Amino acid sequence: MSRKVIITCAVTGAIHTPSMSPHLPITAEQIADAAIGAAEAGAAIVHLHARNPQDGRPDQSPEAFAPFLRVIKQRSDCVVNITTGGAPTMTIEQRVKPAASFAPEVASLNMGSMNFGLFGMLNRFKTFQHDWEKPYLENKDILFRNTFGDIEYILRTCSENNTRFEFECYDTSHLYNLKYFLDAGLVRAPLFIQTVFGLQGGIGAHPEDVMHMKRTADRLFGDSYKWSVLGAGRNQLPIAAMAAAMGGNIRVGLEDSLWGGPGRLAASNAEQVRSARQIIEGLGLSVATPDEAREILSLKGGDRVNF
Repeated sequence: MSRKVIITCAVTGAIHTPSMSPHLPITAEQIADAAIGAAEAGAAIVHLHARNPQDGRPDQSPEAFAPFLRVIKQRSDCVVNITTGGAPTMTIEQRVKPAASFAPEVASLNMGSMNFGLFGMLNRFKTFQHDWEKPYLENKDILFRNTFGDIEYILRTCSENNTRFEFECYDTSHLYNLKYFLDAGLVRAPLFIQTVFGLQGGIGAHPEDVMHMKRTADRLFGDSYKWSVLGAGRNQLPIAAMAAAMGGNIRVGLEDSLWGGPGRLAASNAEQVRSARQIIEGLGLSVATPDEAREILSLKGGDRVNF
């Protein structure tokens, strides 16, 4: 398994808005098709958010998730990862509800509060279809709250479901926060750590930033974790290549980047997965299947979810 690389695909997210790309999945059918296409292209894990099908606004109600979760399970054996991040404008109770309801194999968990800036995207995107999009993006006062109490609330809420977590770490302090929860016995190895680079308010996307996060995680967790990376926007593939060469796993998808190349929108999530796969195989490595990912991450199996 040491040369198997897990590809995660985050198919829609809550950062990009519908006006930015005609390829961003919005409806339940589009999200399901995007997830299945990504899995067929080589993604072992699909990371899922839901949206209002009319205007594309982030929607964290279990009712919004249910239609595409059922379809994905029927048509694919990929590992489903449900967000508990939702959107920065949501309460912690809203954010955890889908994961608590559906008991997925994996749920994402943000490991610290941070300033969260989407306003930089207004330098490129000027016109919008829906009246919520521009105010959502231009807000410079977003504090993405993930206190110790919030994190513990999610961990305890999901504890009986045997759901494991993709620990999203946007800065060095988030790794130390995770170490606290490991020492407190509230999380267990192997930890699946997703280090996030290039979002406004988090650590940058310089190679030294990637090295710094990896060194810190190595020092704190030793061989008790599996490392993965995501690079925002144009940083997606360069950081993926760097991490794969260093023994890490990769996350791609339209949640993290809309692009398929310089100035060119990706036509699908599957396109980005195929690009990640080319990097992995070009390095002489192999892409992990869903069942291999389950073994690597010690997951409970797709037959023990509530959807």
